[in-house]
Amino acid sequence: MKSMELGTIEREIHVDASPEVVFDVVSRPEHISEWWSDEATLDDGIGELVWGERVDVQQFSVVTAEPPRLFAFRWAYPDGKFDAEAAALLVTFELTPSGTGTKLRMTESGFREMGWEAAKLEEMYNDHVTGWDHFVPRLGEYAGRLASS
Repeated sequence: MKSMELGTIEREIHVDASPEVVFDVVSRPEHISEWWSDEATLDDGIGELVWGERVDVQQFSVVTAEPPRLFAFRWAYPDGKFDAEAAALLVTFELTPSGTGTKLRMTESGFREMGWEAAKLEEMYNDHVTGWDHFVPRLGEYAGRLASS
């Protein structure tokens, strides 16, 4: 069996939209709910991501917002509720102009710091790998459609 680090997930794509458009897509609730969650809210740096009929609700907190190049937030708090003292995963979107579009680099880290037992760590890591494999391309497609409209 191949040994896995289970620490960081990285994805990089080219998006056919300017960094300004892509920044809005990764940072504004009305756009987040178009490519990732079913609903999203954000108020004073604390937000909520909702999937299904509130089947899964996760709060997130903005760590860094430097338009149009960097947006980072923490999420996956214990019990889905923001807790400034608790371990949480860190998602960072780095945006770099590239030709007529944007190079988007997404990194999610902090899995080992969550304190999960090995089986739970592997399960959560693999779940997030699968999730980002699905949602990062959706993000790019949505941003491209938004830029061309």
